[in-house]
Amino acid sequence: MGETTTTPDLDVMATGLRFPEGPIAMADGSVILVEIERQTLSRVQPDGSVEVIAELGGGPNGAAMGPDGRVWVCNNGGMLFAEVRGKLYPGHQPPDYSGGRIEAVDLDTGEVETIYSQAGDTPLRGPNDLVFDRNGGFWFTDHGKTRDRDRDRTGVFYAKADGSHIEEVIFPLEGPNGIGLSPDEDEVYVAETHTGELWAYELSAPGTLLGERRDKPDGGRLLPRREGFQMYDSLAMDADGNVCVATIVDGGITIVSPRGEPARFVPMPDRITTNICFGGDDLRTAYITLSSTGQLVKLPWETPGLALNHLNV
Repeated sequence: MGETTTTPDLDVMATGLRFPEGPIAMADGSVILVEIERQTLSRVQPDGSVEVIAELGGGPNGAAMGPDGRVWVCNNGGMLFAEVRGKLYPGHQPPDYSGGRIEAVDLDTGEVETIYSQAGDTPLRGPNDLVFDRNGGFWFTDHGKTRDRDRDRTGVFYAKADGSHIEEVIFPLEGPNGIGLSPDEDEVYVAETHTGELWAYELSAPGTLLGERRDKPDGGRLLPRREGFQMYDSLAMDADGNVCVATIVDGGITIVSPRGEPARFVPMPDRITTNICFGGDDLRTAYITLSSTGQLVKLPWETPGLALNHLNV
């Protein structure tokens, strides 16, 4: 069934953000993130002030530091938003949808380069989240786009940061969103939004599935979940190998053990809790985006986060 803890005391780092996601905790105490509705890559300073690094257009959705020192962004091409009683809610594909793409942003100049917009003959529809491995390649999810009467079937891709290779490795998935790697990088974890399920895939090499048949024909292994209805968004790994996945509908962080232990839940004061990352000297500070209310909050976390590759390049 899983365990729910009480809502912790939160330190609100910034307010007024326009649907923040994709936080990256920097060594200087700032947090780089995307604002999807504002269409920017932004930096939140420790004093709560916000500066725009780059105007990206479309729908910047996830971000990670790459091996070249640039911030790599999953751009979903745009989303319709509705503001209801001061809260922002994302919706369907907009009339000015500009296509999905992977972008890299120079933090000094704000220059934006599009690296990938398709894999072979498959166009990227709504790239959502990404994670770099030790070798400099990266996994990313394509969440797809929803329209009034249909939505895309999408999957998970692996690509190289030099622009030389991209392939769809897992297909199909139901709204793939958050993605992360185990501490030994022998498994990749993928969260599906609409099903509220978290899948593990064993790897034999960077970008390559081991290929064992488990719960799914493509080799996925279903991880424990809590009872009831919830949907999953982005995720981060802790140093013990647990998956900390942002959870929408009931709003909070679900802590899932790949070892089969019961899932736990840390509630947040926003039903659309979308992302978590770890920072601070000992990686014991969690930074969490509360997207509908436009807040970035931080709090002490019981387990250190897993150090990300290339963050200090």
